[in-house]
Amino acid sequence: MKPDAPPTPARFAPHAAREMASMFDSVSSRYDLLNRLMTLGRDRAWRASMANAVPAGAGVVLDLCTGNGVSLPALRRPGRVVLGIDVSLAMLEDAHARFSGAGWAPRLAAADAFRLPLRASSIDALTVAFGIRNLRPRPDALREIARVLRDGGTLAVLEAAAPRPGWFAPFHALHLRYVVPLAGRLSPDPSAYRYLSQSIFDFGSGEEFERDLSDAGFELERHRSFLLGASRLWVARRSGPRIEDEPGSAGSVHHGADLKGADAAAAANGSALRNARRGGSRARELPQPTTARDREWRVWTTAQLVTSVILLLALIYGLWTYRGLSGDLSLPPWQRRGFMALIVGGIVVFAARSLMLALRLTGPPGR
Repeated sequence: MKPDAPPTPARFAPHAAREMASMFDSVSSRYDLLNRLMTLGRDRAWRASMANAVPAGAGVVLDLCTGNGVSLPALRRPGRVVLGIDVSLAMLEDAHARFSGAGWAPRLAAADAFRLPLRASSIDALTVAFGIRNLRPRPDALREIARVLRDGGTLAVLEAAAPRPGWFAPFHALHLRYVVPLAGRLSPDPSAYRYLSQSIFDFGSGEEFERDLSDAGFELERHRSFLLGASRLWVARRSGPRIEDEPGSAGSVHHGADLKGADAAAAANGSALRNARRGGSRARELPQPTTARDREWRVWTTAQLVTSVILLLALIYGLWTYRGLSGDLSLPPWQRRGFMALIVGGIVVFAARSLMLALRLTGPPGR
């Protein structure tokens, strides 16, 4: 069998909107499935944590690089306008199919992230999940993001990161170099997942991104790691000078990403840029979700975790004691082996459950 061709260098080129659109068009059918596999089912919880970083009073929120819209439901609030923009039409069609039958639907548009069809300072908060590493050069993308964000607006970025020095780094690197491309063979375009692996190493572990945020006029408020640093969340506030109302003010060139209708006209003509707000520059207060149930969920999950860890430690102690006394016990060999298997099986089960509960606590409350 002829080996797959390596990822095309064009995907790493500056402003590669067409290449990104083509790649994500080709993998859209199994995008969710492979995300579940490669993140051990935790990516939805991480996206929800990103959404929770958006201030409740944000009236207009843009999810950039929205893909098939999996991040959008967590951004929904009463009275809030939620926008989703991506360069891939196939992914946006999946998003449209996902929400078209619901009572609530976000506003979707296909556009180049370097030339957003929105006026300056028209967005209260902007989120990017697993997409910022695909925007090259990153300083240009951050300047365009800063253009559409209002003064004091929030930027929340969730991204897969390269290994940082430490005991977990070899396992993390092994996962990126071999497991991710291997899982990509389930995709219609395996080269897209070799690109994914290489792009994560190209993005780095986060230090350079934090410097780029500062250079673009953002003040980093907090950051958080998931799954021992495999993914990271950065929350920053726009604090730089006001940027002129001109699409692509970072000096980028529009590479012909397909736009539809008025969005295409807006991107082609800076004077036709749209206001994301219905009117007025001040965000109004929105109803706040209750937190009592969230606290109750966390207390109950913590109690389960503590119980599971106690049982795990008890089984480990029991195994250690049994190994020391087994020579003095008058048991037939099959009973010895059976008893050992029960203890070891219990240790494996409670270790897995403790890990699962610990990971669950790092995400948002369950439903």
